[in-house]
Amino acid sequence: MGKMDEQIIVVKRSDLFGQGVDRLLFQGTERAEASVAELKKRMSQYFTVMRRGDAEENPAYKQPIPYAVLKKNNHYFTYRRLGGGGEERLYGKLSVGVGGHMNRVKDAEDFQQVLAKNLDREINEELILSNADGAKIQTIGIINDDETEVGKVHVGVLIVVALPENAEVAVREKDKLEGSWKTLPELTEPAIFERMESWSCLAINVLRHQ
Repeated sequence: MGKMDEQIIVVKRSDLFGQGVDRLLFQGTERAEASVAELKKRMSQYFTVMRRGDAEENPAYKQPIPYAVLKKNNHYFTYRRLGGGGEERLYGKLSVGVGGHMNRVKDAEDFQQVLAKNLDREINEELILSNADGAKIQTIGIINDDETEVGKVHVGVLIVVALPENAEVAVREKDKLEGSWKTLPELTEPAIFERMESWSCLAINVLRHQ
């Protein structure tokens, strides 16, 4: 089965953002705790599955993406996309977020468990984590970028994974990614920030206000 035939989790845009007094549509990031909780609640209530190829062409639906930032002390894991990956438009770009499309999880108790298991899969597909037991996971925002073609059909659940001090992180496919640790001041330097993928820029701006 090709990746565009994969069955992925989607939420109808009108169900996610609501209408009238219940409308929570925004551009960029939503950080208010009550609004973030309500948006996650709506994802839980209304999610369904759709063929990925159809979802990518249908802005009436949003594809929830767990988007995790790995933190250790005051450093954030940052990676650069190399030429060995499949997305040419992202070559050379920097990112602080790890994540991807979600699939149904058999026997999951709730949406939070679906989110957690998909996030765990995505992290372990791209990275090798050692001594990560005890990591603290926290949702700090929701990302919505309707100003780009890709963003119109995706919505990000922005998550911080705070790793223990002795944790180690390495990229799994060294021909595709190159990893390093950077502080928030380093990430906001223009020479670095301007090379960030759009969602990473939004994530960094949220981290600056934590």
